[in-house]
Amino acid sequence: MKLDVTRRSREAMRAYLAEALDGCYEGEPTISPIEGGRAAAERQLSNFDVRRYASRNHVTRGHVSRMSPYIRHGVMTLREVRDAVFARFGRVGESIYKFVFELAWHQFWQEVYAGLGDEIYADIEDYKFPPPVWQETLPDDVARAETGLVCMDEALRELYATGYLHNHARMWFAAYLIHHRRVHWSVGERLFFAHLLDGNPPPNALSWQWVASTFSSKPYYFNRQNIEKYTDGTWCRQCTAACPFDQTYDALAGQLFGNA
Repeated sequence: MKLDVTRRSREAMRAYLAEALDGCYEGEPTISPIEGGRAAAERQLSNFDVRRYASRNHVTRGHVSRMSPYIRHGVMTLREVRDAVFARFGRVGESIYKFVFELAWHQFWQEVYAGLGDEIYADIEDYKFPPPVWQETLPDDVARAETGLVCMDEALRELYATGYLHNHARMWFAAYLIHHRRVHWSVGERLFFAHLLDGNPPPNALSWQWVASTFSSKPYYFNRQNIEKYTDGTWCRQCTAACPFDQTYDALAGQLFGNA
């Protein structure tokens, strides 16, 4: 099948890719709502109001740039994004500082990768807790987004459907997979890299290591209160499962990490 370049609808693209990639996927073929190309990147950047960036940690209504896929694939550079924000909003202000700080993290990951190369795919440091015997494969219920935990399943379904996942939800899922399910971080790293449109080796691998504590001073974990706060309780109200996160941080630390 040859793509009719005069028909630029996303439905035409979906049908073309569905046929071209037949046998390479399961289920109903979908196409991400994220549009590619320079024009789409410029539109996305023009819609970003850095003054609202203080809400960035909220999963369901936080204002984030969503520029990472365009930066990842070289459609725009970090410098271009930074300079565009400076030109519109100036250089002073807490939200501007926080956003530029996040751009700096992108550069930091690349510098680490330049120094370590493929060593980012192995534990960089020792764990900061007694590590369990890790599972080396993704559990079937997790892969199918059928754990029964709405927060985890909905996050993974969004990842599968769109190629995007809010950073806070990425951290929750990573902490769940590593610390609650005892799955080695590299398994989750490969899962995210396979589906994220902004999947980039250094920030992806090193962020998973940060959650695991092999590239940080302590493991990252969360409780139900944290999920409720940053989702307005949307997922929790839908969930009927016994919640493994409904504990204090001290209780969770004892359960997950012992006396470490």
